Amino acid sequence: MAEQQTQQAGAWPRLRLEDWAEARDTLHMWTQIVGKIRLDHAPPANQWWQVTLYVTPRGLSTSTIPYRGGAFDIEFDFVEQRLGIRVSDGSRRELVLESKPVSQFYSEIMGVLGDLGIQTRVYPRPNEVPVSIPFPEDHRHAVYDPHATRLFWGQLLNAHRVFGEFRSHFVGKASPVHFFWGAMDLAVTRFSGRTAPPHPPGGVPNLPDRVTQEAYSVELSSCGFWPGGGEEGGFYSYAYPEPAGFADQPVQPAAASYRRDVGEFVLPYETVATAADPDRTLTEFLHSTYEAAAELADWDRAVLEADPHHWEHR
Repeated sequence: MAEQQTQQAGAWPRLRLEDWAEARDTLHMWTQIVGKIRLDHAPPANQWWQVTLYVTPRGLSTSTIPYRGGAFDIEFDFVEQRLGIRVSDGSRRELVLESKPVSQFYSEIMGVLGDLGIQTRVYPRPNEVPVSIPFPEDHRHAVYDPHATRLFWGQLLNAHRVFGEFRSHFVGKASPVHFFWGAMDLAVTRFSGRTAPPHPPGGVPNLPDRVTQEAYSVELSSCGFWPGGGEEGGFYSYAYPEPAGFADQPVQPAAASYRRDVGEFVLPYETVATAADPDRTLTEFLHSTYEAAAELADWDRAVLEADPHHWEHR
């Protein structure tokens, strides 16, 4: 692996994708395994919200997963570099986060769950990747970089904070700020309340059409952060269905642009990290791209939006 070139710019960590590409891909597969464990046990929720992970003060967590008469959770602890599994009966196990092939990680976590009495069956292949290697056979992805992973978690923490504030301006149906392990992105989504046309089939590699059709069953505007697509990752914003003229709308900041190959507005992470006010720069991007979608699609903004501080005087 090339020598890492990382730095800290204020509170927004800097991490070039080329410096942790192998470690990122390994972590991606690990999060898919943990996410699929949650999928096996969590009751269904609209738009597949039951499968996601959540940013925590130490890493990424499944949150509480019901199991028989109790519950358990799984957390990637990027501070102490451990994977923790906690069960409501008081039992707990840990795995060390270190360089190891996906096949070993898969064997270890399934073995620990079995030792804890948690019977789990998952589809043992990754989704939303061009080459889907079965987890028990994946010896290709085997690099883990604790320093880079901690920087990535720092990026998620910052994005989570700004996304959460952005979410507070919307009183219609909105997703939590959550981490989708399929594409390895942190996202928050707003919904108009109107039904959307069926999502075209075959749009996402190694993902059943029924998944995308449920995810995009309601008209939406979605934004997120992804460790890909640029030198240091990037922020995105898109609408489904995309209203006519959306790609040509002026948005903020000036560094944002519309990529027709993916159908999204994008903003490089490094633009935000190096800005005089990173939070404000990202907030401008989130609000301006949402407003472009909502105006063109004629959302009932007077009903769906509100001042997040409107209740403070009560």
